[in-house]
Amino acid sequence: MANVEMQDYKISAVEFKNNVQGKEKLSFSNKISYNVKYSQKQFCEGALTVEVFDKEKPDTISMKFTLNGAFRILKDMEKEFIHVETFKELFPIAKAFVVTLTANTGIPPIFLKNIDIESQEIYRMEMGK
Repeated sequence: MANVEMQDYKISAVEFKNNVQGKEKLSFSNKISYNVKYSQKQFCEGALTVEVFDKEKPDTISMKFTLNGAFRILKDMEKEFIHVETFKELFPIAKAFVVTLTANTGIPPIFLKNIDIESQEIYRMEMGK
């Protein structure tokens, strides 16, 4: 049974640069950050920011976008578990967007590797009560 339910998602910002000339050899790297804001007891919003760029020449090709998702929390859980569950819902959408964007810009599609978020350190900072 699901612990969270995605209500909506949107890509709120996109930056894309493609200065690839001919058949250049590219070596991609990426940076991913994810934050969750809790607006009400049973609702939260996740913001997944993805950056993909050439390691050697980042000015040749790069992209950065933010994917926002609105979620309903279906049962009481620690925030760390909600963080993981909502990330798992958004990340496949981000992967599909990277493939679609790159495939439609005249370069071979770029595939993001899967991320095992559960093995990552999650830092949480409470602001106020």
